[in-house]
Amino acid sequence: MNPSIERAKHPGKYIQEKLDERGWTQEELATILGRHAGTIGNLIRGKTGITPSMAVSLSTVLGGTAKDWLDLNTQYSLSLVETDVDEVSRRARLFELAPIRDMQRRGWIKATSDCEELEKELKQFYGVESIEKGVSLPVAAKRSTKLKELTSSEIAWYFRARQLAASMSVAEFDQRLLPKLWKKLRLLAAYPKEAGRLGSLLSEYGIRFVVIEPLPGMKIDGAAFWLSGSEPAIAVSIQHDRIDSFWFTVMHECAHIRAGDALSVDTELTDETKGISVSLAEEEAERLANDAAAHSLISKDELFSFISRVGPYYSKERVIQFAHAIKIHPGIIVGQLQYRKELGYSALRELLPKVRESVITTALTDGWNQMIAPVAI
Repeated sequence: MNPSIERAKHPGKYIQEKLDERGWTQEELATILGRHAGTIGNLIRGKTGITPSMAVSLSTVLGGTAKDWLDLNTQYSLSLVETDVDEVSRRARLFELAPIRDMQRRGWIKATSDCEELEKELKQFYGVESIEKGVSLPVAAKRSTKLKELTSSEIAWYFRARQLAASMSVAEFDQRLLPKLWKKLRLLAAYPKEAGRLGSLLSEYGIRFVVIEPLPGMKIDGAAFWLSGSEPAIAVSIQHDRIDSFWFTVMHECAHIRAGDALSVDTELTDETKGISVSLAEEEAERLANDAAAHSLISKDELFSFISRVGPYYSKERVIQFAHAIKIHPGIIVGQLQYRKELGYSALRELLPKVRESVITTALTDGWNQMIAPVAI
């Protein structure tokens, strides 16, 4: 029984009290109401409840309103319900904090409905001793940042990314080597299948790289973070599988690492149809990362020169010719032209190959039928 609701009296007892006050018998009440004596007897003995029509009749004969009699019936019914309110409230709180079902389907936490066990699973997943006040995003010591609002699914995705990144072994990170890394990243972007080498290349420079399939409803494209002051990591979702979207996201996160930004969890950098769709950023760190991502693969001068010479008539042949000249994949150029509204989003889509399969076959990946056992933070 619900511990917060005391067992109420059946409305039949109130009817009997009213009869006693008037000196009436059950049979007399049945006659007055035009009901069978057995119907009134069952009601008074608590075997049946009060129907709306009976409530109207009782209010006419015994006083009160029909609603009063129905309320007595409802109170009695509620007092019989065997529900642990505290348990339900606790479980509801857990489902508010985390996308429980999605996490269980992905194998991130154990499939259980037991509240104690579920809370234990979540505390282990998030690496906290208590989840009473929610979950906060960890930021490496000596680094600070203004964090944006994220959904529970996006927070869970980020924690999973941290778990996988923490399980990796990479070379020692050296900030001074990043310009050299940038040049090598540009070489990879020239060929779709070369995206499969991204994880190993970043690890050579001390940057952990993981791929996490997005949870339903989340909008994260990528994240850049630090496990410690000298252990950077990048995670991407590749939810929009286009070469331009992929490389824009990667270079955006790399720009955050290069700038030493504490934590960036970037949502809606790209669009499924439009590719690069980032708008003007409100924060300086995001604006700089956007600018670096946009121009790290194609210099601003080279792109503007091409636009001035060729626009607005961008044929497939001219785009490919320009791509060969600057040694980059033509899909990167198409994405940049679409982003600047020089080219319609339906144009030259044949120059936008997918890269996800090449990436997830080599990078540490969680998702797309690749299951990884839970890893404690």
